[in-house]
Amino acid sequence: MNEISALNQQILLAFFGIAFAVGAISHRTHFCTMGAIADVVNMGDWTRARQWVLAVGVAMVGFAVLVQSGAIDSSKTLYANGRFMWLSCALGGVMFGYGMVMASGCGNKTLVRIGAGNLKSLVVFLVLGLSAFATLKGITAVLRVNTVDAVAMAMPNGADLGALLAATSQASSAQAGIWSGYVLGIILILWVLRHADFWSFENLTASFGIGSLIVAAWWVSGSLGFVPEHPDTLEAVYLGTSSGRIEAMSFVAPVAQTLDWLLFFSDKSKVLTVGVMSVVGVVVGSAASALHQHTFRWEGFANVSDLSQHLMGGVLMGVGGVMAMGCTFGQGLSGISTLSLNSFVAVAAIVCGAVLSIHHQVARLERSLA
Repeated sequence: MNEISALNQQILLAFFGIAFAVGAISHRTHFCTMGAIADVVNMGDWTRARQWVLAVGVAMVGFAVLVQSGAIDSSKTLYANGRFMWLSCALGGVMFGYGMVMASGCGNKTLVRIGAGNLKSLVVFLVLGLSAFATLKGITAVLRVNTVDAVAMAMPNGADLGALLAATSQASSAQAGIWSGYVLGIILILWVLRHADFWSFENLTASFGIGSLIVAAWWVSGSLGFVPEHPDTLEAVYLGTSSGRIEAMSFVAPVAQTLDWLLFFSDKSKVLTVGVMSVVGVVVGSAASALHQHTFRWEGFANVSDLSQHLMGGVLMGVGGVMAMGCTFGQGLSGISTLSLNSFVAVAAIVCGAVLSIHHQVARLERSLA
């Protein structure tokens, strides 16, 4: 048990280190999915969108390498299941995407902004966490389970691209998933790198850095943290995860778990998880970057309208993120790297929700100036 405890601490510290790097890189390079979508819609600038697409490609290829090498079992990830929950992912994704524009950033960006001294994001963090917790275990959880979650398509072989392709070929789902990850990931990487103007230190650091850190999280959780036979249960276990499965980076449910851990700290049943360490790591990493660059500064709400908008954005992100089973990191990088069909739907819905919200914000601004 001492060895298990020591290994668990290593897993938690490793995730803190990975998240620290994510926070520092996100702050230094302005890596942000919401900002990327806004740049495309408002200015036609694809720079940050290409950062995100390249990071996705790197994560896909890296995940495929881990699965092919036997380092991790793709069927044991948080995103591997036999239910295609298209309605939950679509509706939740639209809600999350709409909300992240109102709240000035997704879950990761909220944590990055907190680290840089933004008190508005601290409020969003609290509201997002409470809303997410209610949707995991509270009143909105009952509504979620009895409505959108009940609408799903059973896919016994797995709700992922590999399983779909395996059904039309003689390859196994695992093999089809591996080669699909290679092909799709390389296509995304080449699509971005063919643009010569993208080749800058900042862009490549953001893309390869974030994508590689997602792969590192998969390896730490699924390989380093794997115990074939736990001394207490005699069952296989993945240490440090709240789900008992292989996890990477996500920032909706882990925010709720962070608040739960803080509020019930004296309850010995509440333990640190990789999700909580990820949340703390991003904030600390962003703060370190902000202090190093001398850009740390306190920032508050401009007026009541600004406050109400961020409050509503936090609620939409908390509820929508749980419904969609992830955020721009949870589904947009971690989930989609596994080729989960739920992730593809959630990402498309998040983008649609963000575009709708951006257009609404522009229309409101134009009306106020008229």
